Amino acid sequence: MKYTQLRELTVSRIGLGCMGMSHLFTGKDQPDEVHIATIHRALDLGVTFFDTAEIYGPFKNEVLVGKALKAHRDKVVIATKFGLMTGEGPDRKLGMDSTPANIRYSVEQSLKRLGMDYIDLYYQHRVDKSVPIEDVIGTLQELITEGKIGHIGLSEAGKETIRRANAVHPITALQSEYSLWTRDGEDGTLDLLRELGIGFVPYSPLGRGMLSGKITSLDQFDADDWRLTNPRFEPEAFEKNKEILTEVISIAEEVGCTPAQLAIAWLLAKGSDWSPIPGTVRINHLEEDLAAVDVVLSDDQIARLDNVTQPIGDHHTAAQLKMFDR
Repeated sequence: MKYTQLRELTVSRIGLGCMGMSHLFTGKDQPDEVHIATIHRALDLGVTFFDTAEIYGPFKNEVLVGKALKAHRDKVVIATKFGLMTGEGPDRKLGMDSTPANIRYSVEQSLKRLGMDYIDLYYQHRVDKSVPIEDVIGTLQELITEGKIGHIGLSEAGKETIRRANAVHPITALQSEYSLWTRDGEDGTLDLLRELGIGFVPYSPLGRGMLSGKITSLDQFDADDWRLTNPRFEPEAFEKNKEILTEVISIAEEVGCTPAQLAIAWLLAKGSDWSPIPGTVRINHLEEDLAAVDVVLSDDQIARLDNVTQPIGDHHTAAQLKMFDR
C-alpha cells in the first residue's frame, strides 16, 4: 500500500468504504464475522482509512467498524458522518439536522457506538441550508479543541460552502461521488480543492459496482438493494450502460488490469492527495481493488479515460439530488 496526505491527515492511498456491509446493498445481511474478516484483510494489506456514518444501518455500521478496529485504534484513521439524522434516543429518525445541539449529540453517540474516545475525520454528511455553515464549522472547531474529533470534512458540498467553511477552519477533506462515470466535481469544485489545499475522498469509485464489469444482470441484486431504485440501474438504462462499459474493458485489457483496477487507478492518477474508498463485502474483490495502487497509466490512457462515454440516467434519485449542495 502507498500513503498520502489529506491536508495534515495521513491515510492509505485507497481506503475502505464500509457502508455496504450494513446498509442499502446486497450482502449487508451477512454475519458480522464475514465483514470483520474483510476489514481485517484490508488492515493486513496496509489500508488505514475506514469510512462509516451514523445513518448506515442506521447505527449498525459504526458498531461493526468499531468492533473490527478498536484493537487497532493507533494504526487506523476512522471517518464518520453526522447531519442526516435528528432527534434523540428511540425517537432518533432520518432528517437533515446540522444544528450545534444535534452535532454534539451525534458525536457522542458515534463515539459510543465506535467504542473510541475520538474520531479522526468528522464529515457533515449533507449541507443543511437552514444552518449557516459558519455555525456548523464553529461547533466542529470546538469539538477539535475538546479532543473529540481530529479533523473536519464535508460531503457533497458546493463551492461557495467549501470556501466559507474553510475560512472558519481548515477543511481536511471533501467526500463526494466521483468516478469515470460521475464527474460532478469537474464544475470547478476539484480546482477549488487544489486551491485551498483540501484533500478529496471519491466515494462510489466503481460506479456502484458497474465499473467492476462483474454486474451483468439485475437479478444479481437482493430485492431491497438500493441500486434497483437508481436511475442508472433501471432496466433499459442498465442494458445500455453495460454496453458503454466496453470502452473501459478495452483500455483495461490494454493496461493489463481489471476494469475495477483501471477505474481506481484513474482516480489515483488524477490527484496525489486523493483517497478513493471502494466498498465491498468480499475479500477477493477487496484484494483486486487494492492492487490498483500499483497500476500505472500512460498520459494517453488517462486522456482516453477522461473522455469515456458517460452513462444514461442520474447517479442518484431526484429526491437524493435535492440534498446535494450545488
